[in-house]
Amino acid sequence: MGTLLKLSHLIDGFSRFVGKSIIWLVLAATLISAGNAVARKAFNIGSNALLEIQWYLFAAVFLLGAGYAFMMNAHVRIDVIANKLSKRLRTWVDIFGIVVFLLPLCYFMISFSWPVVYGAFVSSEMSSNAGGLIRWPVYALVPAGFALLGLQAVSELIKRIGFLQGQAPDSLATDGHDDTQDHLHAITGESSDHDVIVGPKQ
Repeated sequence: MGTLLKLSHLIDGFSRFVGKSIIWLVLAATLISAGNAVARKAFNIGSNALLEIQWYLFAAVFLLGAGYAFMMNAHVRIDVIANKLSKRLRTWVDIFGIVVFLLPLCYFMISFSWPVVYGAFVSSEMSSNAGGLIRWPVYALVPAGFALLGLQAVSELIKRIGFLQGQAPDSLATDGHDDTQDHLHAITGESSDHDVIVGPKQ
């Protein structure tokens, strides 16, 4: 389990890097949108390419950030029900959801979308709008996003199992906080100054 928790830590680090990097795409989309609006209003000029790049950037933030959102527990959860369950039962529900629903969904979405990406790449498919952009990069965001989500799902599965075995903290109670020190303590079984890791008894 110690090796798997180290792998989970590496995946979390990668998801955190991606999540914090795509924040800049929000800024880029904002600046492009503002510039496009000013150009249209002040100079009566516009560009379909600039309009479409905004959509591409929004899609990138939404899809590529899914894994980071999962790690941070920022996804939708029915808290009114989950909060009434014991920690162990909540963890088992999460494991069931990851194995039965999330991982198969990621697999199917990657499998179904990749032929579309490849076809668009080979044909050099372009936007139907005048001056629009090439399509395959935005299509590629679908398999890329679900690959990142699936990778983070593996990390979350490892952490859930580690918690049930008393070797990792409850990631559902930490809002995705998972720094290196917490992981090392979880792997070694030692307690940190702010968290004593013991096997769940609920």
